[in-house]
Amino acid sequence: MTLHLAHWGAFEAESDGYRLTAVRPWAGDPEPTPLIENVVSAQHHRTRVDRPYVRRGWLERGPGGAGRGDEEFVAVSWERALDLLAAELGRVYRERGPEGVFGGSYGWASAGRFHHAQGQLHRFLNCLGGYVRSVNSYSLGAAEVLLPHVIGGMGWLERASTAKSVIAEHTDLVVAFGGISPKNSVVGVGGAARHDTVSWVGRARARGCRFVSISPLRDDIPEQAQAEWIAPRPGTDAALMAALAQVLDAEGLADRAFLDRYTVGYERFIAYVRGDSDGVVKSPEWAEAITEVPAARIRELAREMAAGRTLITVSWSLQRARHGEQPLWLGVVLAAMLGQIGLPGGGFGHGYGSTAAVGEPARAHSVPRFPQGRNGIDRFIPVARIADMLLCPGESFDYDGRRLRYPDVELVYWCGGNPFHHHQDLARLRSAFTRPATVVVHDAFWTATARHADIVLPATMSVEREDFGAGQADPLLLAMPALTRPHGGARDDYVIFAELAERLGVGKDFTEGRDTGQWLRHLYEQWRPAGVPGFDEFWRRGSLEIAVPDREQVLCADFRADPDAAPLSTPSGRIEIFSEVVAGFGYADCPGHPVWLAPEEWLGAPAAQRLPLQLVANQPRAKLHSQLDVGAHSRAAKVAGREALRLHPSEAAARGVSTGDVVRVFNDRGACLAGVLVDEAVRPGVAQLSTGSWYDPDPADPSLCRHGNPNVLTADRAASSLSQGCSGQLALVQVERYAGVLPEVSVDRPPALSACGAPDS
Repeated sequence: MTLHLAHWGAFEAESDGYRLTAVRPWAGDPEPTPLIENVVSAQHHRTRVDRPYVRRGWLERGPGGAGRGDEEFVAVSWERALDLLAAELGRVYRERGPEGVFGGSYGWASAGRFHHAQGQLHRFLNCLGGYVRSVNSYSLGAAEVLLPHVIGGMGWLERASTAKSVIAEHTDLVVAFGGISPKNSVVGVGGAARHDTVSWVGRARARGCRFVSISPLRDDIPEQAQAEWIAPRPGTDAALMAALAQVLDAEGLADRAFLDRYTVGYERFIAYVRGDSDGVVKSPEWAEAITEVPAARIRELAREMAAGRTLITVSWSLQRARHGEQPLWLGVVLAAMLGQIGLPGGGFGHGYGSTAAVGEPARAHSVPRFPQGRNGIDRFIPVARIADMLLCPGESFDYDGRRLRYPDVELVYWCGGNPFHHHQDLARLRSAFTRPATVVVHDAFWTATARHADIVLPATMSVEREDFGAGQADPLLLAMPALTRPHGGARDDYVIFAELAERLGVGKDFTEGRDTGQWLRHLYEQWRPAGVPGFDEFWRRGSLEIAVPDREQVLCADFRADPDAAPLSTPSGRIEIFSEVVAGFGYADCPGHPVWLAPEEWLGAPAAQRLPLQLVANQPRAKLHSQLDVGAHSRAAKVAGREALRLHPSEAAARGVSTGDVVRVFNDRGACLAGVLVDEAVRPGVAQLSTGSWYDPDPADPSLCRHGNPNVLTADRAASSLSQGCSGQLALVQVERYAGVLPEVSVDRPPALSACGAPDS
């Protein structure tokens, strides 16, 4: 058995040299996840890309989007594929320069640090002069822009978050807006070797800590928390938080000494809460009308928060919505009003349960990384605005106080990612993908993005190549020798880019004369801290532990001890309850202090008369994003071969459906088919349909996804003008029993392929 690392955990694997024959969790993981079961069944699935392919229309007619997403693909040799691609890259760079190329990769392709697809692509394009890049992420778009104005950058917040062990030991009350999701906490960027969410939550509860989970889903927190479940209307958390602030203020429970010393702008915010600025007191009664949470419970919860050591934590899901900045900002404000920021077990947290890394103590050293070089241009878009860029070149847009213009992109190069999973309003994205002259994709599988490309190059899976890996905050660095030979004619991204770079005259710039093994040794030895064994010993052992400082990690502890000597990175150096900078941008949808802003699609909106269910499009349980959706574990979680839609019994009865039925979920943007699960853990008025099912548009009705991808229903609308972040968590829908002949799901097999002219290579 050989140890390997994936984004969802470390596992031991057996192989016969060609395929994995067995996997089991690493013995050192106290809470392993069954997601590893997807790897064996997916490795040689029929949806693997086995050789290079070119879309027939592009091959015969030249660059252009006509037919993209519908035409068959023609198999070609590696030699021809690389020659065609090198010629097209050369043409675009000559005619348009770096501004004509979008390096659209996303960062989840591989847990290995060298074969990180995003880094490989960006280094290659930088060798050619640069590319249009994306900033921020679909998961954290609003937070990454807002938080530097309020308390500090998202990277710092993740690294410095109060350790889970400290919460387990010191916290009296955890108020978890969006819960502490056990399914999300098993995954992490770069890997997650040890999982402990059930353990730390259980220890805290056994010591007497209480948990309150505020979510439309009761199971958004481990059972061991024995949590109280408060289920406001989705998208109304900001109103609930404003009412909690009103009680703290009105009853003299706010810590004015803390607010005066450590924050700026409190008086501007509290004038809004008191109604001085708009004539509306943000009382529990006001909030009850919006949230449907009883006013008496809101008032009592505020008092409980002030009575002991309280942690206010906000999940990533809340900011992944229209006006998503507001509940996140209000979470910081509530923690500041309680005066416990910087104390063990108290204060604020963002993302406990959203990823494995949050709450892990910072390790003493980072891990080796493949250098990406320097981008020759500074042109970018927020990552969630790709459809806008492709559909509206030259148009202006707001972003964090700047007025920018969308570039006119000729070629899209995607390596290690699937925007047809992450993005919203997939019919609109599909239209946008017809606009570039050329779309290039490296992938191991025929994902929707690969099916909407012109040149598709087969990439290896991580089990088929040598690498090393460690999670974002994980102290375990693993050697990752190749476990099997590649599937079919698949090649490593590095090898593909090295050959392209050679054709384009930048081979030495890209490779520096090193093959994969030489790069692994070079990067490790460059990084190796004192006392850490050399590369040969590390590779022989298979792993090493990176030191973690032996101290209690508490967010803002140094700032609390001396805010002048250890100021925050905000403009004032303090927590900014009112931000002069944000106010100066003049954005109506993100003013200078947090407020309740009603989204366009919520259960109190006029549209809810027609579309009476709030869709919650959260992350899936049986896979990471859309990865390995064809794997056995992922397939077993489907209902009638489609993504499972959870409904409260009252909503199922009103529609005459039961567990196992197939329903049509629809709104004005599109529709999808899903299999019903009736579940009391879902709030009435909510339809919960996780993302991740491979997009499968019906040829007879392209607005319909046959497989249950909820992003045919979600709006391609920014969280706000400030962040331009993704708002794909919530939408209004209706659900009805599907009465027709069920259309066949097709994404579990390749698209139409022609083997003409493709010698073995």
